[in-house]
Amino acid sequence: MNNGLLAVLAFTPILSAGILLIGFRIPAKIVMPFVLVITIFIGNFFWGVSGSRVLASSLQGLIITLGILWIIFGAIMLLNTLKYSGAITTIREGFSNITDDRRIQVILIAWLFGCFIEGASGFGTPAAVAAPLMVALGFPALAAVVFGMMIQSTPVSFGAVGTPLIVGVQGGLDKVLITEELLEKGSEWESFFSIIVSNVAIIHAICGTFMPMFIIIIMTRFFGKNKSWLEGMSIFPFAIFSAFSFTIPYVITGIFLGPEFPSIIGGLVGLAIVTIAIKINFLMPKDSWNFPSSSNWPISWKGGIEMSHEKKQKKISTINAWLPYIFLALILIISRTYEPLTIFLKSVSFNFINILDEEKINASFQVLYLPGGILMMVCLVTFILHKMSFTEISNAFSDSFKTILGAGFVLIFTVPLVRIMINSGINNKDIVSMPIAMAQGMSSLMGQIYPMFAPTIGGVGAFLAGSNTVSNLMLSQFQFETANLLGLSGSLMVAAQSVGAAAGNMVAIHNVVAASATVGLLGKEGVIMRITIIPTLYYLFFSGLLVLVFIHLLSLSDPLLNK
Repeated sequence: MNNGLLAVLAFTPILSAGILLIGFRIPAKIVMPFVLVITIFIGNFFWGVSGSRVLASSLQGLIITLGILWIIFGAIMLLNTLKYSGAITTIREGFSNITDDRRIQVILIAWLFGCFIEGASGFGTPAAVAAPLMVALGFPALAAVVFGMMIQSTPVSFGAVGTPLIVGVQGGLDKVLITEELLEKGSEWESFFSIIVSNVAIIHAICGTFMPMFIIIIMTRFFGKNKSWLEGMSIFPFAIFSAFSFTIPYVITGIFLGPEFPSIIGGLVGLAIVTIAIKINFLMPKDSWNFPSSSNWPISWKGGIEMSHEKKQKKISTINAWLPYIFLALILIISRTYEPLTIFLKSVSFNFINILDEEKINASFQVLYLPGGILMMVCLVTFILHKMSFTEISNAFSDSFKTILGAGFVLIFTVPLVRIMINSGINNKDIVSMPIAMAQGMSSLMGQIYPMFAPTIGGVGAFLAGSNTVSNLMLSQFQFETANLLGLSGSLMVAAQSVGAAAGNMVAIHNVVAASATVGLLGKEGVIMRITIIPTLYYLFFSGLLVLVFIHLLSLSDPLLNK
């Protein structure tokens, strides 16, 4: 079988998912089980992968899925805990009295608070939290959803305390094979993974520096009275300052502390710095900007849900409302940097080696060390701190469990099919694995210019799957193998994959629908995506250009792999 046919067959599961999800608009819960069947058929019939190896890969995928769901549940549980305790209401009220300038409000709520929420919760929650908050402050519902979607870019690779990298990239790469190669070079996996994390942080920090100004430009063009691209440029110095207030601590954290912290710490530090800057009138524009009178808003701007301004009987103080998030950031840092605690948390682990006696098919589930365990610990502290009733705790748990059921069903099929593809290199026909076959086809087709398009591949994956994590699971090994065949930096190409997958979240259908539902805009998804495609294209083009420059002009390579 020639390489071209192998590449087409290897791409078939991903192409099938795209055609069914986008072309036929079939829900992912129906598409992904069908694509799993296609993957098993191709793996068994064309690749000659044994039934035992297919089953072992599926079990490996289910164990990885359990880790993902544990993190998602913990992140959503914390958010719902704060909702039912009244903390989110307190946080909203705190934002409402800072300024009347809509440009500054959107920077505070969508950019800084949204980035922080992404870091702590991920999985589409920033738009779901920030959009109703903005509507409650007087933003048009359509504008609130658009801005909520736009910030699902820079912080997303480090969302849900690093899940897209910790689970997505590590689960999507052939960790066993790469580790063997690293050991031969005198290195190890942790160092290689930290290079990927650093590259992701650097690329995002550069691209993300212009996102607050991009949000303002979109605001004045699509939601201003004069429909001007440049109206509101008087805020440019403040917007860039606000961007740096997030991206500088973000990139430093990514390089020195790891994937769990950049968005959380960047958001917290940025909020503190920018709030102080507003109070002392630092770089504040002399003019103010507002939307047209609500009586003149087009029907398409308005949502079907009225925001309640009812006060809760139980009042949570501002400090108390923020304490769980601050506690989360602190305990994550300590758990990753204080070795005795790290060793203790890692000691509670379920390890599965050579599943079903199949070579190099391993998995583990670290209950306490995974962010899910730490998030649940913070939830327990919050129950006591906020004096929550049993009913409030029960409601938070119930809402979180319902969310996990939807995400879990799709992942149960998605992750196993990815592992089958990755593990298909051991077969009775002596042919390369499916990701390597895809890489061979792509490298021969595009050659040295491929790095320019690596983020776009990741973005398409996120658009299809509605998730940076799933895109990384599906495509990380493909990106790594393509880099190997072209003699380029594998770590940088995987970083490009993660950055592109983050940008793809701005137009991911699943996220748009979820955000629209929170403000009663269901049915307007097409209108939203026609606007958010603009910043998405900017992000994919700029990040691709950066990767191309890093590789070909700065000659960046993998120091650990000598590539």
